[in-house]
Amino acid sequence: MAESCDVCIVGAGLAGLNALFAASRHLAPDQRIILVDRRPRVGGMWVDTYPYVRLHQPHPMFTAGDIAWTLGRERSYLATKDEVLDHFQHCLNEIRKRVRVDEFYGCDMVGDAEADGRVRVSCRSADGQTLEIDAGKLVKAYGFRITPNDPLPLTTDRVHSVSPDHCDVRTGEIRDSDTPVWIIGGGKTAMDTAHAVIANCPGREVNLVAGRGTFFQCRDKFFPDGARRWWGGTLISRLGVEASRRFDGTNEEDVWRWHRDKYGTWLTPDTGNFLLGVLSEDECRTIAGGLRSVVMDYFVDATDSGDAVELAFRSGATTTVEPGAWIVNCTGYVTHRDDPYEPYLSAGGSVLSIQVRSATMHLSSYMGYFMTHMLMLDRLGDTPLYELDVQDLTQKSRTAFPYTLLTLAQYNLSLMADQLPAKVFAECGLDFDRWYPLPRRLAATARFMLTHRRHRERQRRALDAMRDRFDLRCGPLDRSGVDRTPIR
Repeated sequence: MAESCDVCIVGAGLAGLNALFAASRHLAPDQRIILVDRRPRVGGMWVDTYPYVRLHQPHPMFTAGDIAWTLGRERSYLATKDEVLDHFQHCLNEIRKRVRVDEFYGCDMVGDAEADGRVRVSCRSADGQTLEIDAGKLVKAYGFRITPNDPLPLTTDRVHSVSPDHCDVRTGEIRDSDTPVWIIGGGKTAMDTAHAVIANCPGREVNLVAGRGTFFQCRDKFFPDGARRWWGGTLISRLGVEASRRFDGTNEEDVWRWHRDKYGTWLTPDTGNFLLGVLSEDECRTIAGGLRSVVMDYFVDATDSGDAVELAFRSGATTTVEPGAWIVNCTGYVTHRDDPYEPYLSAGGSVLSIQVRSATMHLSSYMGYFMTHMLMLDRLGDTPLYELDVQDLTQKSRTAFPYTLLTLAQYNLSLMADQLPAKVFAECGLDFDRWYPLPRRLAATARFMLTHRRHRERQRRALDAMRDRFDLRCGPLDRSGVDRTPIR
C-alpha cells in the first residue's frame, strides 16, 4: 500500500492526539493527516493497561487540545479505563470535523527517511503487509513507550506470579482465593492494585514490597473541591515556578525535602522516589489501613523452603509465605526501557520525535501539543529549546529527576511563549490550572508573562549544572556541529 498526506502521526495515545489536534489547527479542511498505531484502536497505553486503572487527575484536563469531555460527571471524578478510551475516540471524532484524518491501526513504523522536504514513512502490519506513506511532516508521538508488564519469573511454581496487565485482581481465581497477596512495587500501579484488592476483598492479607518507597503529589492540595477552588489549593503552575526557582542543579536533596513536606503524601516510612504521580490523602489512608506489612526492600525471587515458600530480597533478607500466595508485578513501566537516542527534530526539519531520550517538557502530552505547534509554524529549527535524556537521568539521579524536568519545562515554555500565538496557550486544555476559576488563572498567566524571561538564565544554569555533574545530554540540539547559544 502507498499513501500520501500532509502530516503523518505515529502513535494514537494522549501525545499523539494532542499532536493531531495541534496539526489540525494549521491545515485546511481538504488536507490530510494519517494516524498510525500498532494497537487496534485509538488510546495508546490505555488500550493495554490493567482494567482497574483510574485516572489520578480530575478528568477534564486529560484531553486533546481543549476538547471538552461529554461524560457528565463532577469535575473531580477520576475516569476509568473505558471512559478514557471513549473520550479519546470522541477527541478523534471532533478533530475529524476540522480536517481529514485516516487511521491505520495494527501497524508498526519500521523506518523513515527525509528527502527533498518530504518524509518517507515505512510501516508493517503484524501479518507482514507493508504500508509506505509519503508525508510533508512526520510526528513520532512515542511518549514514554509504555508496554504491559509480564509476571515476574520465579524459581518456584508453588506461588502464583501475575501482573495487573494480565490479571484483574478484583475477579477470577485471585478474588476467589484467600491466600496472601504480595504487591511488588511502590508507584502508581502498586497503589492502584493495593487499593483494588483492599476495597474488593476486605480482610484479605495484602503486603507491599516498596523498594525505596515513593511519595506522591497530594491531590487534595492541588485540586480542592467546591468553594475552596476560589481561595485554597496551589495551582500546578505555581509548583513548577517554585521548584525551578529553588533548584540550582546541585541542591536536589533540599528541594526534595521541601517538595515532599509541603505538597506530598505517602504511606511508606521512607520515600526514595517521586515520579510525578498523584494520590489523595483518603486513598493513602485506605491503602495504609489495609496493608498487613510494608517491606522496604527489592524483591529478587521466590524459592521452595520445605513446606513453605521463601521470598528473597536484595538486602539478603528473606520471609516465608504459604504456598498459593500471589506475587503481583507492579514494578515501574517508564524506566525499564533502553531506547536509542533520537533528537526531537531531524536534520531536515520535517520530523518531530516525542520521546524520553530528547525530552523538552515534563509530560509527553504537553510535548505533543506545544512541539507540534512549533513544528507546523517552522519555529523548532531556530528556537534553542533544551533537550534532556530522561532515560539517562533516571538511572543517575532519581532525586534530581523531577526538579530537572520541571526546570526544563519552565525554560522551554518560556522560549516557546515568545514564538507561539496566544491562541495556542488559550486552547491548551491540558493546563491543570483550568481546575481553578478564571480570575486565579488570569493572575497566574499574568505573573508568568511578566517574569518568565528574567528567570531563563537561572534555569539554564541549573540545567547546565546537571549536564556537567552527571554527564547528561542536556542542552540545545546540535544541528550544525556547534551548540547554539541559548536565547536569554
